[in-house]
Amino acid sequence: MTAPQHPQPPAPQAPAFAPEAPQWTGGYLSPIPVRKATLADALASEWTKIRSLRSTMWTLGVMVVLVFGIGCAIAAAATTVDNNGSERDMSALSFGVFGVLLGVICVITLGVLTITSEFGTGMIRTTLTACPNRARVLTAKAIVFFLLVFTITLVSTTLVGMVAESMLQGQWTDRTTGEMWLRATVGVSLFVALIGLLALAVGTLVRHSAGAITAMLGLMLLPLVMSMFMYASALSEIKKYLIQYSIPYELFVLFASGSDGPDSSGPMGWDPVWIMMGVVAVAMGGAYAALMKRDA
Repeated sequence: MTAPQHPQPPAPQAPAFAPEAPQWTGGYLSPIPVRKATLADALASEWTKIRSLRSTMWTLGVMVVLVFGIGCAIAAAATTVDNNGSERDMSALSFGVFGVLLGVICVITLGVLTITSEFGTGMIRTTLTACPNRARVLTAKAIVFFLLVFTITLVSTTLVGMVAESMLQGQWTDRTTGEMWLRATVGVSLFVALIGLLALAVGTLVRHSAGAITAMLGLMLLPLVMSMFMYASALSEIKKYLIQYSIPYELFVLFASGSDGPDSSGPMGWDPVWIMMGVVAVAMGGAYAALMKRDA
């Protein structure tokens, strides 16, 4: 008598997805597809950072209030002045310069904080771990910051110009041309955004918020302050040079009537934009070199 035969269980079959399943190699295996990071990824990251910071909202919000509020207030005050039929040697667009001068301080502050806040909190280590290409990180910060400041300044200066011209009702608008509109809006916006990039470069070099902001404010105001104490005739040329190439004077040049500046011997027309481009190129070159060589 033979023992009963028990049926053998079928051999287990591999699931259909087994040939494509990832193999365990002893480390962490991410289920997310891995690809090489690009500049677009860095731009998206920096945009997320800058729009989520409270400092961005406050500094740019105060800037808009200063540019628009002061420009419109001075234009409104000008409407009460009786010109007795005389021709004004300025345009309605010129009233925007007073608000922009104060708004530049907000741009400088935000430009510095864009990079120094990460050095202060140690977040820069996380940023450079996620994106080891340091040049790409600084490039993304510069592009996002430049476009943001340029857009906000362009909208603010355009609104101030429109409101000022409507308030003055032709008293100052006889000299307003398309070239003046372009310089007082696009030119000024480029100039202010470039100052912000210079602040970003200084912040990268100094890596300290208070120190970088102080350095930028000194760069903006020190030439004018020094010129006030140059009474000697031997220093007249130096005094004139310091005034003509100071940031406030160059802003006045962009708002000035015609192609000439307040002093035809100095920068005029679009010269302030080209000068600032050269300065920013040198400063950003130093910022790239410092970020590549120094530890985070």
